[in-house]
Amino acid sequence: MNRLRAAEKDLGLLVDEKLDVSQQCVLTAQKAKRILACITSSVASRVREGILPLYCALVRPNLESCVQLWSLQHRTDMELLEEVQRRATKMIRRMEHLSGEDRLRELGLLSLEDRRLWGDLTVSFQYRKGAYKMGTGFSLGPVATGQVVMVLN
Repeated sequence: MNRLRAAEKDLGLLVDEKLDVSQQCVLTAQKAKRILACITSSVASRVREGILPLYCALVRPNLESCVQLWSLQHRTDMELLEEVQRRATKMIRRMEHLSGEDRLRELGLLSLEDRRLWGDLTVSFQYRKGAYKMGTGFSLGPVATGQVVMVLN
């Protein structure tokens, strides 16, 4: 709790004096778990067609908000958020006995880490092809080039 007071919220992110975002990941995981609990108590059926759209619409966006904050030294943050995803996929009937990777494959989902890498590759490709142009200042922004931009679901 002492570390929580030492952190400041800037642009919607909780960051401490060492620019550590672990607290943000913990809060995000807690929020995602609360949403999962609401889904569990509200949905009687555990069929794929009922749970998966709710997970993709309500839980996954919260987890993905922290995905770009990871780096190799924050392995515990990644594992914390991946655990929420494993819990969500385990809720689906007839998926409990499968491993986490097999559940994701069966549901057509990527792990959060793979999703982050996919996003990084997409942005790198778009930058290389000229979809992003250096503007004045530091920000990168899409430029209307007539190119098709990939959208990740």
